[in-house]
Amino acid sequence: MRILLADDHNLVRAGIRALLQEIEGATIVAEADNGRDAVALAKRHQPDLAILDISMQDLNGIEALARIRSAGLRTRVLVLSMHTTQEFVRRALSAGADGYIVKDSAPLELRLAIEAVLRGESYISPRVSRLLVESYVRSGQAPESSLDALTGRQREILQRIAEGRSTKEIAHALDVSVKTVESHRACVMERLGIRDVAGLVIFAVRNRLVSVERD
Repeated sequence: MRILLADDHNLVRAGIRALLQEIEGATIVAEADNGRDAVALAKRHQPDLAILDISMQDLNGIEALARIRSAGLRTRVLVLSMHTTQEFVRRALSAGADGYIVKDSAPLELRLAIEAVLRGESYISPRVSRLLVESYVRSGQAPESSLDALTGRQREILQRIAEGRSTKEIAHALDVSVKTVESHRACVMERLGIRDVAGLVIFAVRNRLVSVERD
């Protein structure tokens, strides 16, 4: 797991670095304190994962992300930001972010986010995903499709995904293999024409598999 870390605050980078060093197999191959250097280093090292802050000098994280994507790199990108507004989350996802996590998240969440995006999944901090889903529901922009296209097991897995359960948690709860869950998830995405986990969550809310109302 080769990682590029980009943040314009030395103390923040030091804290993230310390967390990453606790993850077995993780190696930080480069660090940057601005977006322009982050893009150059991504092209040079082609890391498995780039963790990008949004508010950086010279080139902000979203623009840096867009340039990494346009360069055709296979690097997965996790945006780590203090911003929790829908505008920033949407811009990051539109630019091609694989995940979005807020800086005041628990250390465990960073690890979960990294594991998710490296598996090819999307990850959005629960703190901002609820706001994003509520906005889509109000605006009516959520993907429309029929639950009839899914089997009972696929609907069950979709609900658990929308509830924020990890692949391993779903596999354990249903007493199936992780590979089986991943296969069902791929089928659900194909049948619904949805490309990422965020879209699945929005679909689940629109079709009342889960609720955005707080208990």
